[in-house]
Amino acid sequence: MNSYQRFPAILFLVSSLCIFTSQTLLCAEEDSEKNKLNTKYMIRFTNDFGHVLVSPKSWDKKDISRFVFVCGTGIMLYAIDDGIQKVFLDNSSNTPDAAAKALTSFGNGAVLTGVIAALYAGGEISNNDNLRETALLSLESLLTSGIIVKGMKIIVGRARSGTGEPKNTFHPFSLKSSYNSFPSGHSSSAWAVASTIATQTEDANIDLLVYSLASLVALSRVYMNKHWTSDVFIGSVIGYVVGKKICALNRNRNSARVHLSFQCSPYRQAVTIHINF
Repeated sequence: MNSYQRFPAILFLVSSLCIFTSQTLLCAEEDSEKNKLNTKYMIRFTNDFGHVLVSPKSWDKKDISRFVFVCGTGIMLYAIDDGIQKVFLDNSSNTPDAAAKALTSFGNGAVLTGVIAALYAGGEISNNDNLRETALLSLESLLTSGIIVKGMKIIVGRARSGTGEPKNTFHPFSLKSSYNSFPSGHSSSAWAVASTIATQTEDANIDLLVYSLASLVALSRVYMNKHWTSDVFIGSVIGYVVGKKICALNRNRNSARVHLSFQCSPYRQAVTIHINF
């Protein structure tokens, strides 16, 4: 299946996701038009990116336990990467290959940017700030996870499973795509956007949709022999954690917001201040 043949399937899935998500967010409470793609947003993104990078400094015992669990699971998968690869290769066929190529597109930055742009456009057209907020937070998560993963890829320099080299082949600081296997960028991107949308909508049906799609993207990377299983696991975790962190930072900003309103009429003049703690 070439790119032109995959386009209708991708377009259908993108449209379905945007419509499904938009219907939930359109029912949410309206807010002021604070979420715009402008200079203030770029400043916010820069600050949030810095907070994500230094967040390990504030980890508590629970966070450290989760980190140890993730590392342990990653090491376990690394030990059996070649065995899992063989299982996937032995069970591949032409029909699932076409589906895998369509699914893996949802880890592509251009496709995900299209989904985000559709959500943002929906917010502009309907004047719904919740849609714009979700779109901009998703963009933050996508870019933040992308930068982190790209840096890790270059530093680690792990050979992709499709090169035919052993799982323990590393070429640190290599810029070649063949040695940029760990972690998986497609998996990270898909999970970053999925976790952001799921957190923002708080709808079980949407959670199931976006997380299922992100999981299928990760599996497709192993199935297509583009990544080892440990690559997609760590990439998925990074994307999920980044998305959750970006949403948490936004939630903390909103909880401390001061709302100022004025009322002026021939019978009443007043200033009202609402402070959320």
